[in-house]
Amino acid sequence: MSHEHIEVSSLFARFADLLDEARYDDIGTIYTDDVVVHSPQGGELRGIEEVKAFLHGSHVDGVRTQHLPTGVVVDVDGDRANASANQLTYFYREGEPPFRTGSVRVTWEAVRTSAGWRVREAWIAVVWIREGLATTAG
Repeated sequence: MSHEHIEVSSLFARFADLLDEARYDDIGTIYTDDVVVHSPQGGELRGIEEVKAFLHGSHVDGVRTQHLPTGVVVDVDGDRANASANQLTYFYREGEPPFRTGSVRVTWEAVRTSAGWRVREAWIAVVWIREGLATTAG
């Protein structure tokens, strides 16, 4: 795996950490200033400031998340890359089991910038959502 593949792949883990730690003002370490994000919740967000405002506005006090990216696929072509991953997300309150789980498919167009690889366009598609706790039959 090339150095470029590793750098682009690491964006998924860095993005998950940023969301889980609610460091929304750091989104510029993942996205370009002119990013376009297509998501079921936010619609089409244009530019880093609009993304920051959406993230801050959708934050719910007391609700924590744990994002687990998996199945990362990266195709690098010079200074551009296409990347995708599944992202399983747990929603919980401190010290309690998750009250919601969900999975999305994240697809990115990334570009090499002077600050490193950044996402220029993102598509987020919900795969499934489960409300409540999973139970087992006994």
